[in-house]
Amino acid sequence: MAKLTKSAKEVRGRKMLAVRLKDGRYHSSSSNRWLERQLNDPYVAEAKERGYRSRAAFKLIQLNEKYKFLAKNKVIVDLGCAPGGWSQIAASYLKGTGCLVGLDILPTEPLSGATFVCQDFTADGATEKLLELLHGERADVVMSDMAANTTGHQQTDHLRTIGLVEAAYEFAKTVLAENGVFIAKVFQGGAEGELLSDMKQHFKKVSHYKPDASRDKSPETYVVALSFKG
Repeated sequence: MAKLTKSAKEVRGRKMLAVRLKDGRYHSSSSNRWLERQLNDPYVAEAKERGYRSRAAFKLIQLNEKYKFLAKNKVIVDLGCAPGGWSQIAASYLKGTGCLVGLDILPTEPLSGATFVCQDFTADGATEKLLELLHGERADVVMSDMAANTTGHQQTDHLRTIGLVEAAYEFAKTVLAENGVFIAKVFQGGAEGELLSDMKQHFKKVSHYKPDASRDKSPETYVVALSFKG
């Protein structure tokens, strides 16, 4: 088992009383299971208490605790940013410095210190819009929490999400500064061999990491590519 990060230990230690729904007449069984999981999830409760936009904020916190890529004066691109949990954490490290640009197919509520674009990343003009908002600056971090809508078929979901990872990776190679960082969500199976091989050619270190905040039954993990060679 992977060593717990500081924030994982803090949230895991939160004492919660188990909650069970007494009456599921108005919900499907799957809805009831989802509601019970939410009510009993310490990360959901902790995110609400801290004012985070989503429990996913803890995934970025834990990724950063392990790899330490967030800091003041960084230029950061957040792909798949809605509802803004990752951008919220990134902005807290920037403290009004640097540049933070996010994009999602869904609208994202405004956030101080960030600029959001509501657009499909795979649509024409999306990458050009992001580059325009960076004002010619190279990015220090490109992070992607994008995932294709799940179908329930693990292999199909994996392949569709890998397609998004490949698109994000190609964008990262065009915009990252030397020693930049690329992080992207992938589903079980990790990054495909060919993609992983290309990453290892362009980055000094490439690994997979599953934050404690990712649910045990979730097939998601993250590919982390450090020190872009330029």
